[in-house]
Amino acid sequence: MSVIIWITEGTWPACVDAARERAAADPDLVLLHLTDDTAAEAAHGAFAGLLGRGHPARDPGTRVEHLSATAADDLLARAEQRLGRPARHLVLHGRPEQQVVLAADNADLLICARDGDAAHPGPRSLAPPTRFVVDHAPCPVLLVWPTAPQGQ
Repeated sequence: MSVIIWITEGTWPACVDAARERAAADPDLVLLHLTDDTAAEAAHGAFAGLLGRGHPARDPGTRVEHLSATAADDLLARAEQRLGRPARHLVLHGRPEQQVVLAADNADLLICARDGDAAHPGPRSLAPPTRFVVDHAPCPVLLVWPTAPQGQ
């Protein structure tokens, strides 16, 4: 059994806790982190277009990429520690909703968290990327609240 746990800043503890409580003792656990490269691309473009060319060592986009990779590694390490057992780390780049759906292609379960408006337990409790994943995932999806829903 392969279980993918979608790790995002702010909601990852609930996803990890759900995996720890509900996943069998022997599944292939995958901690999935997505990096949207829009900020790094914008920094590269600004440097090339506005600040001049010929000094690639001063390109702020490279620094943004390194910071993003370090943050992803740190988040995955904290998630694995909270999980309490080994898990594979998968870091993908691109549009999160599309990458999560592709990563879940051969999974038996995808665990993700609501990340929208917690005051409205319906569709608004899902941000558009998460709504896309729930609608298009090729496997069952366990959707958890990052905290107890408001009003309960």
